[in-house]
Amino acid sequence: MRRALQYIGRVSRTQRIQKDISGLTRHVSLETVEYRPHSTAISTAIPLTGPTPQVPGREPLLFTPGPLTCSAEVKRAMLVDLGSRDGLFLKVIQDVRDGLLHCAGVSREQGFECILMQGSGTFSVEATISSIIPKTGGKLLVLANGAYGERIAQMAEIHAIPYTKISYPELEVPTAEDAVEALKTDPSITHVAMIHHETTTGALNPVNQVGRAIKEVKPEVTFIVDSMSGFGCYPIDLKKSRVDFLVSSSNKCIEGVPGFAYALADREKLLATEGSARTLSLDLLAQWKGLEANGQFRFTPPTHALLAFDQALKEHVAEGGVEGRLARYTHNFNTLKTDMAAMGFHPYLDEDKQGVIITTFLFPDDPAFDFPTFYNKLQALGLVIYPGKLTKADCFRIGSIGRLFERDMRIMTQSVKAILLEMGVQLPVKQIRV
Repeated sequence: MRRALQYIGRVSRTQRIQKDISGLTRHVSLETVEYRPHSTAISTAIPLTGPTPQVPGREPLLFTPGPLTCSAEVKRAMLVDLGSRDGLFLKVIQDVRDGLLHCAGVSREQGFECILMQGSGTFSVEATISSIIPKTGGKLLVLANGAYGERIAQMAEIHAIPYTKISYPELEVPTAEDAVEALKTDPSITHVAMIHHETTTGALNPVNQVGRAIKEVKPEVTFIVDSMSGFGCYPIDLKKSRVDFLVSSSNKCIEGVPGFAYALADREKLLATEGSARTLSLDLLAQWKGLEANGQFRFTPPTHALLAFDQALKEHVAEGGVEGRLARYTHNFNTLKTDMAAMGFHPYLDEDKQGVIITTFLFPDDPAFDFPTFYNKLQALGLVIYPGKLTKADCFRIGSIGRLFERDMRIMTQSVKAILLEMGVQLPVKQIRV
């Protein structure tokens, strides 16, 4: 039965290569060949003049940081109904917990635990912030260079957790020197939190350097990393980087679907949080105790999302784990960057700060450009991008993650060019100034 669940709807690699299916787009990965159904396939030779081609009924491609485009096998995995206390489902839960620790390069034998939590990534970040900082005697330092770092500070504010915050301009990243100086200046700080990949801009923050530096000056400090859009793509050694709690989500670089998130925790640090929770349903320690007691979630679990994620983890391993996933995403990013540069678009961030997950581009400084029109025309082609999130400039963002390959990036960039020409935007563009 377990084997049947894993292989529902799957076709062998050889069969897939040989089978010619009309109306399907073929994607070749490292170890698999995947067919994704479309009502009408888009050719890479999109006309660059004339009306934008319409693609009725095409399954969208998501150039976003999550939710994102998933493989057919991940979606098929959800076509099974399992009870929350079913033995098969409890096996899935344990496999997922073990698989996530393996992805992080740690294990329970090394003193780490994986706690699954229903809801979006923000739910697990708030579960961590509200559960592990003592109600008395605790103080949080937040290193924020975008909306998601600021969100952690907002959580602390709502839960009446004492905190201090170092805010950086969106073009900058936090530094280990600032974190160390804050700890030396304020001995009451017990916890430090920062973002691994700040999706606001696409910045990759130096969590490894910060973690090692703060532990050198204050070994007992607890280091919390929100690696929502980084985990599964960028390597992070929890032991060497001295990370005590790392939080991520099912619908990011592992390429599952939304529904749950998770915290990877140092067991000793986790056990020391007894009595610190400020909520019932987001109590991280209680959630772990429930999983350990009977393998079950305390409250209704997202069964289908976990089945999908179990399959996504297998595909992550088959692609070469973190190294393989980073290689594909890097190639996607480089394709995007090169093609957009040919149109006059350049990433908002400097190269030494830019990650490969999502890229921010400033608007063209052209009266013919209208973002709602631009966005809607891309959407009509089944190409979904992200609006900007900068506080000081108008921009849009294009992601490189999910089940996307070079062909998909070319489809995106050629569609961008076709739409801009249709709108009457002069190419190459001149971007607005900040």
